[in-house]
Amino acid sequence: MLGLKLPTDPRWVNIAEKNIDEILIDHAHCELKAASTANSLIMSFPEYPDLVTEMVSIVKEEMSHFKLVHERLLKRNVTLGRDRKDLYVHDLLRFFPKGGSRTTQLIHRLLYAALIEARSCERFRLLSENIQDQDLAKFYRDLMVSEANHYTLFLNFARKFGDRKEVDEKWHELLVYEAELMKNLGTSESIHG
Repeated sequence: MLGLKLPTDPRWVNIAEKNIDEILIDHAHCELKAASTANSLIMSFPEYPDLVTEMVSIVKEEMSHFKLVHERLLKRNVTLGRDRKDLYVHDLLRFFPKGGSRTTQLIHRLLYAALIEARSCERFRLLSENIQDQDLAKFYRDLMVSEANHYTLFLNFARKFGDRKEVDEKWHELLVYEAELMKNLGTSESIHG
């Protein structure tokens, strides 16, 4: 369903489980960034009322997810701490050329967001199916569904606002590019790393 060209190395789950506090910290920051991305789309493209409406919902949902993750950190007596650079996202952004029309910029941002949500969904599924902590397993199972919905929402908006054939070609190229990135990831205690 997600269309990812390279699945996460299964060993990542072992790293994640041994460093679950670090995973939760990184996850909390990912939720903040997801809310920020949706908010940025509202601010950058206010002329698309259906996009704005959906992004308002995503901002609320992502902030509620942040709250849930933060509550788990507090229960574990773990401080959120400062954000760390997400190398996955940093390298993913290199795929898209700078400039272009407003529509092109919008489509690129939607595709980028869709892929991050798809990879997050895959990682949450792995956590939900493999970690021993049953509370966290259920937590990640519930969030996995949300990430899948966000992935399809962003991808469908890209297809709506752009030429479907061109968008699907760009999406395929992005998936291939991301698979190459993933060959060097899956070894750190972060959601995408």
